[in-house]
Order: sequence, then C-alpha cells, then structure tokens
Amino acid sequence: MSDPIPYRREEKGAQPPSLYPPYVSTLKRAPRQPLILMPHTLSEVTGPVYGHDKATPEDSDLTRQHKGEPLGERIIVSGRVLDESGRPVPRTLVEVWQANAAGRYDHPDDRQEKPLDPAFHGFGRCPTDDSGRFHFLTIRPGPVPGPGNTLQAPHINVTVLARGMLKQLVTRIYFEGEPSNAADPILGLVGEPERRKTLIGKRGNGKNGTYTFDIRLQGPGETVFFDV
Repeated sequence: MSDPIPYRREEKGAQPPSLYPPYVSTLKRAPRQPLILMPHTLSEVTGPVYGHDKATPEDSDLTRQHKGEPLGERIIVSGRVLDESGRPVPRTLVEVWQANAAGRYDHPDDRQEKPLDPAFHGFGRCPTDDSGRFHFLTIRPGPVPGPGNTLQAPHINVTVLARGMLKQLVTRIYFEGEPSNAADPILGLVGEPERRKTLIGKRGNGKNGTYTFDIRLQGPGETVFFDV
C-alpha cells in the first residue's frame, strides 16, 4: 500500500503568528521552538489510498488480462461519476466485479457446476478522468443465483472510491432490455420505479453491446447504493 496523499499545508502567514507582543498573553503561551509537522495519516485524508499510476489500460479491459480470448459477448460500459449538482467528479476510482458469461464468479466461494473461464477473472478498475468519465470493455455476464432459489439478472457489481468519502459506495449495473430484470430479487427490493432506473445501464445510441451508466453520488437522481 502506498503512503497517504497529504493535504496541502497552509502557507506561511495564513494564520496569525503564535507570538504577537502587543497581545501580551502570547509572550507566555507562544512556543519557543519551531513546530514539528506530523505526517498526515489515513484518518486525516479520509479517503482510500490508491495510485492512478498503478492503474493500467489492461485494468479497464477485462478481455485482455489473460492469454487467450474470453468466452462470451463483448460489451462496452462507460459513464461518468457526478456530484449532487451534476458536476463531474474526477480522480475517482471505479471498480467492477462480475461473473463470467456462464454466470460463475472466479472465486472459491462460488461452487456452482458452471464452467470457469481461464481467460477471464471478472475484476477491473478505472480512474475517472477530468470529465469524470470511466470506460470498461468486458464480457456480458450470465445470470447468477440469488437469495433462496431465485436467479439474479445479468449485472456488474460496482464499487466507487474517492477522497473525502469515509467508505466505499457499492452499486450495480443491470442492462436495459434484459427480460430477466423484472424478476431480479435485488432490483425488486428497490420500491420506486424511478429509483430502479438508476441501476439500469442504457443502450448507447440504442445499440446492443454498448451501455451508458452514470453514477450520481447524491442529490436528485442519486444512484441506489447497497450496504455491504
């Protein structure tokens, strides 16, 4: 893990001096030695620690992370991270985690009899640019088991990390036009239809294989986030 990114220190003269003779009490209270600046810690920067220099193009292209071609339909998912006023939030880290085309996660806890794909592990990340944009090339995931005997519609799990946020935000991307969305048990937990729409990736220009998904952190139209 890299060192925390510190906040910019105050410039000299930004605060009143500790020793100001006309204010007589400072003669006794002012420190006699130069102050020692303590390094910033994680609790002070209040955000995740990650380095954009370590995020490579392969991290956002889930189809190029292994030798060989992964199975399944390739899709492009792109969008923006926005604040409550609709302004872009740059330098935010967007992470995705998904099942393969057969509907199985590359994880020891997924013991389904569905096949694993050695050319696809289902994890990617992308820092947003100055316009708050992110972009992923991946495989359309298959349906996965849900609570009880239900089946979840194809979806991509999304985590958002940014400076100034005390915890990560977790949401999902479902796909516009997917028939199984109507019976998805997680989407069904979101009572208001307008809120459910914030979890649906829209077809880019009406085309299959390209989806647009904006993440609004708060305010009107806020994306639905889940407690994990």
